[in-house]
Amino acid sequence: MSDPQVADFTLPATSGQTFTLFAQHGKKVVIYFYPKDSTPGCTTEAMEFRDSYPDFLATHAVIVGVSRDSLKSHENFKARLGLPFELLSDAEETLCRQFEVIKTKKMYGKEVRGIERSTFVIDQDGVLRRAWRGVKVPGHAQEVLDFVKTL
Repeated sequence: MSDPQVADFTLPATSGQTFTLFAQHGKKVVIYFYPKDSTPGCTTEAMEFRDSYPDFLATHAVIVGVSRDSLKSHENFKARLGLPFELLSDAEETLCRQFEVIKTKKMYGKEVRGIERSTFVIDQDGVLRRAWRGVKVPGHAQEVLDFVKTL
């Protein structure tokens, strides 16, 4: 059985851009979903991807971070951390549903719907090659990079 082709999508991105998956044809795409801008785990994760960004570029990979935050929130987060890649705003949860990352979680004893920290690698032909769900942040960006280098 072959790996699934990822359906095209378009979302608003930071830097006044729009990100369309099919426009990335010929590049590897790393999409990482995270719960919320400027929270401790999400900040650490973004910094790990930022710090290894030149290594991802060397493999012809594009990185995008996705959460339900607004573009304004994303712009502030990106500027504060000096992120060299774009953040996509999925306020309508379109992409979150496509990748099935919305989960019910317990927070302070209450059930809340939120994004399960997840990363997906799509190859040059638009085929999903690897998925990580319920990601633990420390060392994750390096693990993703190691996998991308095998493609």
